[in-house]
Amino acid sequence: MAQKDTLLHLFAGGCGGTVGAIVTCPLEVLKTRLQSSGISLRSMFQVQLGTLNGAGVIRPGPVTPGLLQVLRSILEKEGPKSLFRGLGPNLVGVAPSRAIYFAAYSKSKESFNGVFVPNSGVVHMSSAGFAAFVTNSLMNPIWMVKTRMQLEKKARGEKRMNALQCARYVYRTEGVRGFYRGLTASYAGISETMICFLIYESLKKRMAASRFASPGGEADKGASDFLGLMMAAAFAKGCASCIAYPHEVIRTRLREEGSKYRYFFQTARLVAVEEGYAAFYRGLIPQLIRQIPNTAIVLSTYELIVYLLGERPQ
Repeated sequence: MAQKDTLLHLFAGGCGGTVGAIVTCPLEVLKTRLQSSGISLRSMFQVQLGTLNGAGVIRPGPVTPGLLQVLRSILEKEGPKSLFRGLGPNLVGVAPSRAIYFAAYSKSKESFNGVFVPNSGVVHMSSAGFAAFVTNSLMNPIWMVKTRMQLEKKARGEKRMNALQCARYVYRTEGVRGFYRGLTASYAGISETMICFLIYESLKKRMAASRFASPGGEADKGASDFLGLMMAAAFAKGCASCIAYPHEVIRTRLREEGSKYRYFFQTARLVAVEEGYAAFYRGLIPQLIRQIPNTAIVLSTYELIVYLLGERPQ
């Protein structure tokens, strides 16, 4: 029975992740483009006034395109379909990644509860970190192909690589190691998952204590309870993303084809020296718009399925 329940939990999480991936794919593409060096290092000519003879001087200077500028450029040059680049590998990867993550999180939580104070912040952070480590290690090749497809710039009518062609190209040009580019940055991003679950589990515990302390609090959960869980998940993900976002930019740079970026700290140093520290937060807005509702949906769906199956989260 326990195995059946686990499969149902994973299935529900996979369905939630699939819907979220489809709806938020355009934001994922915009975020990836904004993170890449191809757009952040682009120069434009600016007119500077105030010379001795009153004439303007045209000088080249780096200009950082905004979210709407990138969106307009993609629509004009590549067409609306380009906003869904990388959706194929994303759909292939999202369901198994959710399955792997929730399975690893549940099992490791049981183990860590026997080592540390049960259901403490250390347990939640350790479980989330271990689950993220396992998921990133297994799923990195799929996310690598997705990123490469999103960075591919083709004009309208030009033939684009599908996921299988992209995977073959990566293997032919870079070998098996090519599929694991950016993995170190993903490991650095485990901190985001740990922060997210620490905040989420703490808020969930406070909500549960408040509900039981109120008159009639032991009654069945209602819609307001799950709405509260969605808000808690959204707040937790927003905080974690803002704190740990730089690893996303570094990971995208490491996955660029034929780039000068080789290692995690080397990439971080180059970005800081050449573009400034603000470059580490390129694409943060579409990331927040995409990840916050997506995380809220996935976690609240998971909690709902657990509740409907008659279990109680530990």
